[in-house]
Amino acid sequence: MHGSLTRRRRAGLALLTSAALAAASAVVAATAVSAPASAATSATVTVNTGTSLGTIPAAGHGVNVAVYDGNMNSSPVSGLLRDAGFTAVRYPGGSYGDIYHWKTHTTEGGYVAPGTDFDTYVSTVRSAGAQPVVIANYGTGTAQEAADWVRYANVTKGYGVKYWEIGNEVYGNGHYGSGWEQDNHSDKSPRAYANNVLQYISAMKAVDSSIKVGVVLTTPGGWPDGVVGSGDSADWNNTVMSIVQDKADFVIVHWYPGATSAADSLTKVSQIAPMVSTIRSLLGRYAGSRASSIGIAVTEANLNYQLNSATTALGAADSYLTWFENGVMNVDWWSLHNGTSSSPKTNDDGTTDYNDFGILSSGSSGEPPVNTPLPPYYGLAMVGRAGSPGDTLVKASSSSSLLAAHAVRTSGGVNVVLVNKDLNNSTTVSLSYSGFSPGGTASVVQWRKGATSIGTSTASSATSITLPPYSITVLKASGGGTASPTPSPTPSPSRTPSPSPSASPSRTPSPSPSASPTAGGSGCSATYKVTNSWPGGFQADVTVTNTRATAISGWTVGWSFRSGQTISSSWNATVTQSGAAVTARNVSYNGGLAAGASTSFGFTGNGAGDVPAPISCTIG
Repeated sequence: MHGSLTRRRRAGLALLTSAALAAASAVVAATAVSAPASAATSATVTVNTGTSLGTIPAAGHGVNVAVYDGNMNSSPVSGLLRDAGFTAVRYPGGSYGDIYHWKTHTTEGGYVAPGTDFDTYVSTVRSAGAQPVVIANYGTGTAQEAADWVRYANVTKGYGVKYWEIGNEVYGNGHYGSGWEQDNHSDKSPRAYANNVLQYISAMKAVDSSIKVGVVLTTPGGWPDGVVGSGDSADWNNTVMSIVQDKADFVIVHWYPGATSAADSLTKVSQIAPMVSTIRSLLGRYAGSRASSIGIAVTEANLNYQLNSATTALGAADSYLTWFENGVMNVDWWSLHNGTSSSPKTNDDGTTDYNDFGILSSGSSGEPPVNTPLPPYYGLAMVGRAGSPGDTLVKASSSSSLLAAHAVRTSGGVNVVLVNKDLNNSTTVSLSYSGFSPGGTASVVQWRKGATSIGTSTASSATSITLPPYSITVLKASGGGTASPTPSPTPSPSRTPSPSPSASPSRTPSPSPSASPTAGGSGCSATYKVTNSWPGGFQADVTVTNTRATAISGWTVGWSFRSGQTISSSWNATVTQSGAAVTARNVSYNGGLAAGASTSFGFTGNGAGDVPAPISCTIG
């Protein structure tokens, strides 16, 4: 991301450009058109508290700040961050990360506002109850400069800064013909970046071995993913990971999908699962036994369409929870303040757009006073209301394409997040729960289009609620459960530069759920489903259910591929393959299942994504 006072724009940002995914998105977009105002709408939501999708990450709920923003540390900011539940704040600001020198608090060719130094930033982040995420300068810096920063932050000052990135969008350094990211290295190839990353990691961890260091990847499907540059033997991601292998603690992508309409914007969440699958497959290819433990961070995210709209608020809430459900460790919205470069206009949803990427007003001409929350702030604040770090994400499904549903199991009950994407109509929702018995009344936390605050109320039941048009609701149900979710995190995981996004990725997954037969075994059953597929590969999930009347302590699932498929990576099970035969056994945390309870595991494979038969499930 270019850090600038008005933020330089790029066309076609981070689009998943394969024909298959474009077609899938078009189908979803077609279903997401608002119903006529006279139509009565209803939907059902099913919450399965026995199927865990992982936990809300400790530093998952993030936002970007930048040293050119003179308001980033103003007095209201820490309270606004804390009230929204932010747990991570990224610094020093997108592409400014590659020109910023922390010792002198200066940039090479940029603007630094007063009061934005590192110590003041950390003070604001601490006051907000969040964690720093810091970009170490790769473009104009050195490994020694980065190591000195770690020493100052964690040894001299004792700040305990855990997450460090090596550069921002380094692939935008001109190696592929378009350059927005400053990179003073004579060799700008992915090979050079990867080898230099190893030096950074070594120098930084020599100072503090407890830190987590991240490496920059291109976003699957976003330029220049799949492009092989001059003198290279592979694209950026394959080259970088083939050298870095298991030495990084997390990998980094950015997400700016863009859209053609408000309805289209709200479908872009469908890109998330295939993107994460592609990254997991990449890690499985190169990181060996550490592949499943390497995190994925989305350190810049924005829907990039009608920036301050209620639509963006809804999309922000829906996308953050979807990233978490797919195992991503951190998502950072772009950005806290940004400023506007055009006059206000009217969005598709009737709200005012100031063309400002910020969640708080910068007080620019035509905008509300500085630090006024804009709609995306409330969307992200509703993510903070959904649950706390460590709470368990559980499976929730909706009968309507205009209603997104997510659920979080907390110590006191279940929070169901309902995003009503219908612009014109209220929706009456009937909810059912598996493994949980809700009490009589429920608390309701809600934001709706046009509101300048988040409201609270009480519902008479946790099984039925009517949602206003274009709203985000957290229905907090208290009660007991008959099946506790087992910790089974799903696999964890930019945009196109100007002047023209001429390159097309050669490897983009497309969501293609397949019908899946269910085969019973001795005391358990297994259901196999292809969830994503792309040329030469696929992703599948297998749900295991205890069919006994008593608890079980372990399970084994088996099948044989029919067309030469091979396993490339897996999660939440120990998966082995001998010829066509595949055996999957539970891991330590998901073998115990109460009567009727379920858990799931997943994998990526090479070959066609068809469904094998039969599928066996046995106890033990």
